[in-house]
Amino acid sequence: MKQRVIGGAGKVSGLCLGAMGFGTWVDEKTSFAVLDRFLEAGGTFIDTADCYAFWADGGKGPESELLLGRWLASRGVRDQVVLSTKVGGLPTGPLDAWPGNAEGLSAPVIRRQAEASLRNLGTDRIDLYYAHLEDRGTPVEETMGAFGELVDAGKVRALGCSNLATWRIEKSQAAARELGATPYSAVQQRLTYLRPRPGADGGVNPFATDELLDYVRTEPELTLLAYSPQLGGAYSNPAKPVPAEYDHPDSDDRIAVLREVAGELGATVNQVVMAWLMRGDPAVLPVVGASSVGQLDESLGALELQLGDAVFERLGCSGNA
Repeated sequence: MKQRVIGGAGKVSGLCLGAMGFGTWVDEKTSFAVLDRFLEAGGTFIDTADCYAFWADGGKGPESELLLGRWLASRGVRDQVVLSTKVGGLPTGPLDAWPGNAEGLSAPVIRRQAEASLRNLGTDRIDLYYAHLEDRGTPVEETMGAFGELVDAGKVRALGCSNLATWRIEKSQAAARELGATPYSAVQQRLTYLRPRPGADGGVNPFATDELLDYVRTEPELTLLAYSPQLGGAYSNPAKPVPAEYDHPDSDDRIAVLREVAGELGATVNQVVMAWLMRGDPAVLPVVGASSVGQLDESLGALELQLGDAVFERLGCSGNA
């Protein structure tokens, strides 16, 4: 499988397997089968969070981490995978008050939840540790200092951020430099082929903006990862409408081109979307979910799909947003 390099986390597979639903809406047997297939195909990069999935029926937050811990222990493959998890998004009270009551990114939360994630995952280190959500109430100096302590202690290898405004990312990077601490080497944001409707608000799951894409292009130490690249199946499942924030005339035109290209290449629309992201500027590393081995195999097929210059031009190659 194609590989990328992410800071101190080292080499990772060109696709990242998102484990959000594992242990809640994806049962353990299916989750293990998907994970086994990913590893068999050369996948090494697995993404979760300490709050997946508190909103699911019966979920509390650590279900995905705990399932991954059981899988790693049963297969004995910890050294073959690169594990990423996140901190800051777990609710501290009623679910209807979230995200206002999310734990945030204070130093005590980061220290406490890193230890919890290590226990859940059954490991002695987190390969990539993300700040999960914006926390405007905590100084970035405090957050980066606490993250830096974990890196210095060998409990975390590399750092990333998700759902942060571009100016907050740069402010955090500057704080890390000032403190002599480890900066972020990965940014994970919502990104797909369709462009958001003008004025659409992504809330706690903001869209990757033109500003963010431009920022990553000029910061070679940063890798951009895209979550929800397949829009939860909306590209391929007629029963799933395009999300409201992407429902506008521009999307109709882009979907038409996607379908034309997919038909010509003998590929699926999802595969074309991910191949386009991976070829873009900046080159994006997709984070893909799968609730079956078949869904995973479709995503893996995107790694072999070559988009020629003419096809890429038809799809639009001036940027990903």
